[in-house]
Amino acid sequence: MHVILDTNILIAALISPTGPPAAILQAFLDERFTLVTCEAQLEEFRRVTRDPELRKRVKPAEAGTLVNELRALALIPKRLPRIERSSDPHDDFFLALAEAAGADYLVTGDKSGLLALRKHRRTRIVTARRFGKLLGD
Repeated sequence: MHVILDTNILIAALISPTGPPAAILQAFLDERFTLVTCEAQLEEFRRVTRDPELRKRVKPAEAGTLVNELRALALIPKRLPRIERSSDPHDDFFLALAEAAGADYLVTGDKSGLLALRKHRRTRIVTARRFGKLLGD
């Protein structure tokens, strides 16, 4: 199963070691699914985790370790198609990533944007809570 975790899910997992995002991240680390990411997301993650307010909640070393784990363990497609579908153009790369990897799920907390789409081609767009239930956590 190929899964994309929105950057907000990755950050939520680092902020709170309990709850669905952390359980999902642990399931990835336990090799229960293949995580799909891309350079655009890794750059977004690095940029967001450098924010001074977020640094009060996420240690830079933890963020750096996660980026290294993603680079080592995740599937990273080289090319993404051009997609213009999300209400937030900054989220279109997630939909492109879903297409490029044939992802089964895109897990996000973006209620007004990505979640509102519910599906992109074959990729189901779900909340962390819903995906956690699908995993049986």
